[in-house]
Amino acid sequence: MSFDARILTGIGVLNAVTEAGSFAGAAEALDMTPSGVSRAVARLETRLGVRLFDRNPRSVALTEEGRQFHAQVLPLLTSLEEAATQVAGASTTIGGRLRINVDPWFSRMVLAPRLREFLSRYPSLSVELGVSNYREEMMTGVDVAVRFGPTEPSSLIARKLVETRVLTCAAPAYLKQHGEPLMPQDLIQHETVLFRDPQTGRPFPWEFHRKGKVVDVQVRGRMVTDDPSTAIAACVSGYGVFQSLELGLSPWLRTGKLVPILSDWSEERYPLYAYYASRHLPPAKIRAFLDFVQEIIVEDAPRSGAHGNRSGSRSTATNPK
Repeated sequence: MSFDARILTGIGVLNAVTEAGSFAGAAEALDMTPSGVSRAVARLETRLGVRLFDRNPRSVALTEEGRQFHAQVLPLLTSLEEAATQVAGASTTIGGRLRINVDPWFSRMVLAPRLREFLSRYPSLSVELGVSNYREEMMTGVDVAVRFGPTEPSSLIARKLVETRVLTCAAPAYLKQHGEPLMPQDLIQHETVLFRDPQTGRPFPWEFHRKGKVVDVQVRGRMVTDDPSTAIAACVSGYGVFQSLELGLSPWLRTGKLVPILSDWSEERYPLYAYYASRHLPPAKIRAFLDFVQEIIVEDAPRSGAHGNRSGSRSTATNPK
């Protein structure tokens, strides 16, 4: 069967428009005219028999069919890029632009303080960093995404980076005024800072794990947030008790601004995963980033109690590890 090379050209233009968010931006990135980009997209839509973009005078957006098609072809484009790099003899060269989308807590407390070191290690590499804790379309226009929580059914490759403890903590001023809870059930009488689960839209339930036993506590709280930094600031101010991931919490624990409570009931662990599209060997820049993240997590592990995944095991997201 003969191959229509115009399909491949159209896919490249489709990806450029998706990343740029406009035909004009794609034209600039591809060194084409906007009309040339429009014609290439139109030819691809005619060949596929579906409309890929919703167009208006201010912006373009993928249709549902367009999102599905883009998600399917993006791994192929990544593999083609890697193949071209290898043929050129630069498979070990780490450079270009790395597009990542990272959980806000991990970005601010773990990754951002070490980004200078990462970029110094690879002078030819630049990073485009997006921050979000939502999973819908988290791979749109990015090379790799990092999220806390169990994996969900997906065709993405999921690499577990760490399992970190869930700690219950409070400010010394709060404990001085309200007393320290000695059992999980005591928290019913305390003010808490609740954190919204981005997947459900509801506050995370409070669980306490000890020697295989799990206790659920129906805590009360008048403050709900989806920003971990805001929650920590409220907790430090003495507003209430908060449950936080231990990874990244060391600045407040080390200075005594927050103290852990109910330590005997802190055996729950929460995973951190990296996701990328290709089922084959990921590009060198993605491998370098994942290795660096693994490195800084292992270095943080003695302080936080996190269990870094030194083996770097991988799975499809349909098979959580």
